[in-house]
Amino acid sequence: MVKLRLKRFGKKREVSYRIVAIKSDARRDGRPLEELGFYNPRTDETRLNVPGLVKRLKDGAQPTDTVRSILEKAKVFEQVNA
Repeated sequence: MVKLRLKRFGKKREVSYRIVAIKSDARRDGRPLEELGFYNPRTDETRLNVPGLVKRLKDGAQPTDTVRSILEKAKVFEQVNA
């Protein structure tokens, strides 16, 4: 199963995350199938590849709870259902 989840990177105490499509049994910082966005919790900055995210969601990728809330804020699910 493919999941949409966060991949941690950055320095200690200055963490940022990439939103990636990755196999569910792969490790957190393993090689992703595709990088689909960026999230910085310190500044609440997000950059999303919306067409790529919509394609992955239509193909059956399951987002984690945190990624789901980020996508809901960006209104990505409205484009999936349209």
